[in-house]
Amino acid sequence: MAISKKLLFQILVVQLFCIGCVIKPNSVVKNEYGLQVFTKFSTLKYSAKLDSTKQMVALKKYITPIVFDWKYASTENFTNQILYIEPDAYMRIEAAKALQKIAMELKDQQLGLKIFDAYRPYSVTKKMWQVVPDERYAANPAKGSGHNRGAAIDLTLIDLKTGNELLMPTPYDDLTEKAHHNYMLIDSMAIVNRKKLKEIMVKHGFVPLDTEWWHYYLPNAAQRFEILDIGFNKMKRLQK
Repeated sequence: MAISKKLLFQILVVQLFCIGCVIKPNSVVKNEYGLQVFTKFSTLKYSAKLDSTKQMVALKKYITPIVFDWKYASTENFTNQILYIEPDAYMRIEAAKALQKIAMELKDQQLGLKIFDAYRPYSVTKKMWQVVPDERYAANPAKGSGHNRGAAIDLTLIDLKTGNELLMPTPYDDLTEKAHHNYMLIDSMAIVNRKKLKEIMVKHGFVPLDTEWWHYYLPNAAQRFEILDIGFNKMKRLQK
């Protein structure tokens, strides 16, 4: 049965009204840089209903085994501050599924993934920029980061038998040229391991950051995903 133009218009009005009810004005904030930031879990959840590619998930639901080393939950990081309280790893579903394939492929080589960071609340990015206002090593809050959008991850490789990290050019968050992908004045095994991580990440759709061997992100994240500033205590609902 054909729908009249009048009825179609009424349906559209109702849909727009419902969207306005769910995504409240105070849940999508425009900050001092003119960026829209999701601050409510309900807003994130509803956006995923409208577009399933925007779904955020807990990585531990997709990757086994998985190991975490939360440097930002301690003072052992470049800011010397505790930035995270009871963190967990969350990313967009596209990233989680890609990492799942990576973990399965690595497992055949007796290797696994250690995660240093995944989703990062936008407010934490602002604190980091205050300490290191250098876009080679920290995200400019005027743009937001892949981490804020659930589309970037910091990680390394581990030996599944021993649990030890494979030798890499530097420790995590080394803010020097030694962490750059093109830096070659290092141990030859570190070069091999850096290349191994890069090849498998690129193979499954991630893009490397030139200045940090551990940082990878989904392409075009700024155009595809909103910036999130939702605390880990609220993001834990994704584990249910």
